[in-house]
Parts: sequence; C-alpha cells; structure tokens
Amino acid sequence: MSRVKSGVTAHHRHKKVMKLTKGHKGARNNHYRKAHESMLKALSYSFRDRRDRKGEFRRLWIARINAAVRPLGLTYSQFMAGLKRGGIEVDRKSLAEMAVSDGDGMLKLVELARGTVQ
Repeated sequence: MSRVKSGVTAHHRHKKVMKLTKGHKGARNNHYRKAHESMLKALSYSFRDRRDRKGEFRRLWIARINAAVRPLGLTYSQFMAGLKRGGIEVDRKSLAEMAVSDGDGMLKLVELARGTVQ
C-alpha cells in the first residue's frame, strides 16, 4: 500500500481551528492543541447557551409583566390565570412589549383578567 501524506489536509484543518479561535486569550489562539481544546469548549458553550437564552428571555418577560400588573392590583399569576380563563391567548413576549410601550392596552387586559379572577 502506498504512503499517504497528510500535510496539506492537516494544514487546512489547523487553519480552520485557528480561524475559529481568533480572539481567544494566550496560547488558546496560537498553539494548535490548546486552540483545538478551546474551540471545542467554545462550541459546546454556544450550543448550550442558545437554549439557555430562551429561558432567560422568558424570565425577563415574566418580570416585566409582573412589574406592570402589580401597581394595577394583580400579581403575575392572577393576571395570567385571568387571561387564560377569559380565553385571551397572548404570548408573554407580546405582553411584555405591551407592558413597556402600551399602558392603556395593558390596563384593559388587566381589567379583563380581574373580571374573570373574581
């Protein structure tokens, strides 16, 4: 069997890793072995954090909705339960945006929710 030289292939693979680790500190961006470890870790973090971001936004929306309905005399859970009983299906992202920018619309929704809770 003939010998296979892998210099060109290895060089391309190394260049790809070095390009991905540009901006990492110390040896993590200029020594191939450390750069490869750093790249694997960074890619696994980015995969994990793309999923975590969804939960972070949901927590942010809930906090904004709660902050908007408390002064109007309801808690977040009472407000959401009232909307559900009233058959109003609005997602938390829209409710949070409404809480920030549309106070009148939020007040109407709170009144509807309050009517179904009590």
